[in-house]
Amino acid sequence: MSVYEAIRTRRDVRAEFTGEPIDETTLWRILGAAHCAPSVGNSQPWDFVIIRNRATLRTFAAHVAERRRDFARSLPADRARTFAPIKIEGIEESGTGIVVVHDDARGGSQVLGRATVPETGLYSTILAIQNLWLAATAERVGVGWVSFYDEAFLTDLTDLPPGVRPVAWLCIGPVAEFQQVPDLERFGWRDRRPLDAAVHAERYTPASREQ
Repeated sequence: MSVYEAIRTRRDVRAEFTGEPIDETTLWRILGAAHCAPSVGNSQPWDFVIIRNRATLRTFAAHVAERRRDFARSLPADRARTFAPIKIEGIEESGTGIVVVHDDARGGSQVLGRATVPETGLYSTILAIQNLWLAATAERVGVGWVSFYDEAFLTDLTDLPPGVRPVAWLCIGPVAEFQQVPDLERFGWRDRRPLDAAVHAERYTPASREQ
């Protein structure tokens, strides 16, 4: 699969996991791709916590379900109806979670390239996630990013030390299929912007800004 095909077919997987575990060789190949990501000052500020314990998966799934209910209650009636059928996680179905964590102190106090834009450390960890996702897609392995959680809860669940924060819980595993249309478009939550609305010449065009 070319990188362009992986980009086009990549999906945030929720309901399509087969329940079969990802094999170790494939998992390590995908993690190797993540670890090849570029990073500011070559600081490599990421780590990957692999979660397969069923009790831990159930505990996190229950927490995410509660946060989902909180979000649903915050919505106006019409948006709540649109949101209701949208599945937001495949924590137990995938059988494997990868908690991607970020250590902002990695590389010391003088990281080359971070002097004026300190967020580049976090951006580096996000690039590792993108590498992981595209590599998984090329392997026909599904990934789903779970973001309905309290950071303190996930920090405690994975015993992270002070200064290390969770950036993502990624569900990963074999899938029956990749959806042709992303879930949020299929369920009518939000459509994709056309490319020409996102490209500006020389200066940002305020008229193209949208909610």
